[in-house]
Formats: sequence, structure tokens, C-alpha cells
Amino acid sequence: MAAAAAALLSAWFWNERFWLPHNVTWADLAAAPGPEGGGGGARYPQAGHVLSAFPLALGIFAVRLLFERFIAKPCAIKLGVQDRGPHRAQPNAILEKVFTSITKCPDGRRLEGLSKQLDWDVRKIQRWFRHRRNQDKPTILTKFCESMWRFTFYLSIFSYGLKFIWSSPWFWDTRQCWYNYPFQPLTSSLFCYYIMELAFYWSLMFSQFTDIKRKDFLIMFVHHLATIGLITFSYMNNMLRVGTLVLCLHDASDFLLEAAKLANYAKYQRLCDATFILFGVVFIVTRLGIYPFWILNTTLFESWELIGPYPSWWLFNGLLVTLQVLHIIWSCLIIRIAYKALLRGKVSKDDRSDVESSSEEDDMTSNSTKGIFSTSSNGANRINGHVASAQWAEEE
Repeated sequence: MAAAAAALLSAWFWNERFWLPHNVTWADLAAAPGPEGGGGGARYPQAGHVLSAFPLALGIFAVRLLFERFIAKPCAIKLGVQDRGPHRAQPNAILEKVFTSITKCPDGRRLEGLSKQLDWDVRKIQRWFRHRRNQDKPTILTKFCESMWRFTFYLSIFSYGLKFIWSSPWFWDTRQCWYNYPFQPLTSSLFCYYIMELAFYWSLMFSQFTDIKRKDFLIMFVHHLATIGLITFSYMNNMLRVGTLVLCLHDASDFLLEAAKLANYAKYQRLCDATFILFGVVFIVTRLGIYPFWILNTTLFESWELIGPYPSWWLFNGLLVTLQVLHIIWSCLIIRIAYKALLRGKVSKDDRSDVESSSEEDDMTSNSTKGIFSTSSNGANRINGHVASAQWAEEE
């Protein structure tokens, strides 16, 4: 009974009339292309191929740990990035019990009660809770190492992807993405590029539970899951050619954001501001210019002309159009961030996760400065999904 139900579910999920163009079957894509229909050529993408991303994702995660320890950390120390955490809270058994058992952010009524119980000023108790929340946060050094790893990977995968598609005919003529679709052979370079991207996002899924905890944890989790789904979907559907264009286009700005964060952590403020402005320009040009007029043009109009619509075509384009809506939202946020930064004279802090203000002056100024980079966009800003979040922290 269970086997029959599983077979029925599998048949429903892999329905050829949903996934593939008319008159194409999965059996057609299982055969190797060759002269006169014979074998001997490169094979088409198969669903089982995506499983190779799992061991590769674990390998990427292991490389990351080694990179952060033996490369990123020495670089950070050489740049003067301090390995010190936030100010620790004064030991107090009563407040610690409230913090761990009741609430980490007591309301005014509870603060008044604790003030009477401890004979402390309410402001002092607020400061204690702020320090207590901050003391478990990662150090600037930890955040520098994380950003340096992301910068290195993003720059590497973008360079590889650009080199690959530069020599591909569909980069110069996007109609090549649909000629003879879906009977387009899978080359080793194309396989490596796609599976590497997929593996990286699986590694982000794993590492999200050990990375710096941010307020947009759930958003990022859903984003990584959606990104993995999109990459997997386009692979199994053999939309690899247009997929490589989408991946490379979205990779173009991510390493710039991480570079700006690195400059910020190392306290090179002018470099930070300049790099962030460059990131904003590249982001807006690629997401509001190239993406709709190049990518969406070929997926919506050229593909309609050459292969015609079918059910999964609508799904794929619906997701890409949704992505464009997110691009518009994020671009507006980046413009707003840049405008406020220019008024203030420098880039502000990442409100998602990092250290809360601990000085008394910050209590009076936080409303005017906090949250300029709180867009929670590290997630869905790209189909291959790392973040182009416009946020980072300038720690206290």
C-alpha cells in the first residue's frame, strides 16, 4: 500500500505535461544525444545529479572553517580588527534569573519592580539587560572572518561564471537559450558551475545554524530554501543556459557588499562608503536594468516565440517576475540607505543582528541612527541566493 502511494505521488509530481514542453518525455531526456539520434554525446541533466551537491556542500563548509581560521583570522588581526566582545553585564543573580527564565526585554512595570527590589535606578537596570543581551553576540573578528569567506567565494564564483558564459553563445545571443530546447547537452563546465552554486546554498543552509544569529533568520532560511528550489528546478528542467545568466548577473554585486562590510569592520570608513556606493550602483544597474531588459525579455518573449508556454514555463517566469518585484523594493531601500548615509556622512549599522548600543548617548540618538541598514534583504535578492543585504554593523 505504501509503495503504491509513493509511486502514485511520484507519478503526480513528475508529470511530464507539467514539467516539459509538448511531445517531450523524461525518457527522451534520459538518452544521450549524438549524431542521427545515436549515443556517444554529453548527457542531459538528470534529477539524480543534484544529489552530488550534498557532499560538496559539506566540503565547502569544511573549507570555510579552515579558511576562516587560517586565512581570514590572520588577515583580520593584521588589519587591527579586535577580538573583543561587547561589554559584559555585572553579575547579578536576580537579573540573570529574570533574563534566562522570564524575559530578555522587560517592560516598564517589571523594570519598576526590579528597581525597588534591587534599589537600582531603572536606567541602570535597562543598561544591564542591554549588556547582557550583547555579551552573547559575536565579536567583530568573527564577523570579519564570516564576511571575508563570503567575499572570497562570491568573487570566485562570479569570476568563474563570467569566464564560462563569456565563451558561451547564449551570452551574446539569448535566443540560443531556447534553440533545440530541452535537447541541450550538459557539458562538464556547465555541470560544475551549477552544482557548485547549488552546493554553496546548501552549505548556507547548514551554516545558518552556526553563523551569526540575525533577526532575519527565518526570512533567510526561507530564502535559501526557495533559492535551492529554483536552482534545482531549472537544472532538472534543463533551463541551464538561461539559469547561468541569472546566476552570474546576481553574483555581480554580492562580493561588493561583503567588501564594504570588511572595510567597515576594519574601520576604513571612506573605503566602506565608496564600496557601498559602488555596490548600490552595480545592484541597481544589474537588477533594474539588465535583468528585466535582458533576462525577462528572453524568458518571457523569446522563449514564448521559440518553444511556447507550458505549465512549468508559467511557474518559472512567475518566480522570475516576483524576483524583479523584490529587486525594485531592495533598490528603493538601498537608495534610501545611501541618501541617509550621505546626510550623516557615513554608512550606519546593521540592525539585524549586531551589538546593541550600550552607551547612554546611544539611548538618546538611537532613534535617529538605528536601522538605516535594516532591510532584511539578505535573502531573496537573487535566484542563487546569497544575499545582497544592505546591512552591516559598525560595532560599539
